[in-house]
Amino acid sequence: MKDFPWYKHYPELVDKEVDCEAYSSISDLFEESVQKFQDAVAYECMGKTLSFNDLDRMSANFANYLIHDLKLPKGSRVAIQMPNILQYPVVMFGVLRAGMVVVNTNPLYTPAEMKHQFNDSGADVVVIVANFAYNLEKIRNEIQAKHVIVTELGDLLGGLKGTIVNMVVKHVKKMVPAYSIPGAVSLKSALAKGARQSFQKINLTLADTAFLQYTGGTTGVSKGAELTHGNIVANMQQISAWMKPKLREKEEIVVTALPLYHIFALTVNCLAMLKIGAHNLLITNPRDMKAFIKDLSKHQFTVFTGVNTLFNGLLNQDAFKSLDFSKLKIAVGGGMAVQKVTAEKWKSVTGVPLAEGYGLTETSPVATCNPIDGTERIGTIGLPLPNTEVMVADDEGNPLPVGERGEICIKGPQVMRGYWQRPEETANVMHGEWFKSGDIGIMDEDGFFKIVDRKKEMILVSGFNVYPNEVEDCIASCAGVLEVGVIGMPDPKSTEKVVAYVVPKDSSLTADQIIKHCHESLTNYKIPREVYFTDELPKSNVGKILRRKIKEAHIEKMNE
Repeated sequence: MKDFPWYKHYPELVDKEVDCEAYSSISDLFEESVQKFQDAVAYECMGKTLSFNDLDRMSANFANYLIHDLKLPKGSRVAIQMPNILQYPVVMFGVLRAGMVVVNTNPLYTPAEMKHQFNDSGADVVVIVANFAYNLEKIRNEIQAKHVIVTELGDLLGGLKGTIVNMVVKHVKKMVPAYSIPGAVSLKSALAKGARQSFQKINLTLADTAFLQYTGGTTGVSKGAELTHGNIVANMQQISAWMKPKLREKEEIVVTALPLYHIFALTVNCLAMLKIGAHNLLITNPRDMKAFIKDLSKHQFTVFTGVNTLFNGLLNQDAFKSLDFSKLKIAVGGGMAVQKVTAEKWKSVTGVPLAEGYGLTETSPVATCNPIDGTERIGTIGLPLPNTEVMVADDEGNPLPVGERGEICIKGPQVMRGYWQRPEETANVMHGEWFKSGDIGIMDEDGFFKIVDRKKEMILVSGFNVYPNEVEDCIASCAGVLEVGVIGMPDPKSTEKVVAYVVPKDSSLTADQIIKHCHESLTNYKIPREVYFTDELPKSNVGKILRRKIKEAHIEKMNE
């Protein structure tokens, strides 16, 4: 075994290497969990729970429907387009157990984005929540998928409750625009048909594809990362090993506010927590903070995952601060940089450190994480997980010395097979077995890594590199700032200039205050030359602030 600097900072009980081939597939691990946890709660949403046995039965019914009624062969792609509701794990596990491939799709996608993803993946089936079916209607004749299955939000809530929720969503809140999709089948009907067959286990190996997980498209067209059963099983094993010092089987309640169709919540919340029999609390709409906090108040939750904007939003709600955090063991932030001010505030409110982790869609996703035993280092993305190598490399892919900035590259069993049907794109990001992340980072002498910024979002001011993360971190610590996004814009004098967009907590905040605050911590060339105030910043489906969109809007504004 190689000796890496990070090993000496691994918490007690965390193994340096884990068995990433302990299961032959995700389905194999799923069946073990069902056997072990049976009547324990697997998922809860809107007050309704599903046990492991319920999940086993219903996902088997859905698998049967795909195999016997739709007569789809192993390896067929099934697109799932829904928020965090009980139907998601039922359908997702059903697809995997049928030996088919899940194509996770953001329900908020535009018809053009849906069309690209469905056609690029070659999806045979689209399973969609009724609220967004009107968008599917617009492209129904432009996609190759033969089958459409529609579910309403309340479908699995049971009896009267389900009927009432569906009625309120449709007729009172008017959240389901009218649509017409001839031949569409209801999920309830699909499950009922599947129940007529007995489920026969499909033979799967770690080499079989499990997910086509589309990247956010921050650098052009969205690409499908092909993640195998082996990739996901490895990452589940790695995450379980990392959490081992704190987590116990059948004892944990995990808050899942990030969407399950996103790789972070999918692997960490939905899959790794299934392995230990955790009770997964699904939050359908975390933007409704009042309802979200009310849900939290009913549970003594032990694990909380999120992104900086989610933690920041909660910490700005008085009701959140009065919740009972006595059972909380672990809070993990990922998806975007966790700002120092947010991490410090989180710890002071909850008493539990906010451990920042790091990964990408292409790495299934977790590559590094801060220790969860109290030895975390704020401002870093922590240490590489077991069986994972991380290096900081120069443009030729050669390792750089400790403390030098370069591109973060990752090697491990969680690295994707490649981009779906895009060999050239795959070749661009792979250097032998190493995946080139596109993120600029440094490693310290203890093996803790720090992300400095995205390679493509670095700002060049008079020959000096300015990293937006650093400037954003500084501005976020200024009193009166709720959110901030920093971009670089062309400047005749200095190549580029730093421009900041700020969401203030109230109207008393001024640009001068922000610039003065920056002068206290940043060297002159990093100070924003322009500060703009806005009511909100563009965000991805998980709440990651999209600098690319800020830049596009800024250019449009300047051209008016």
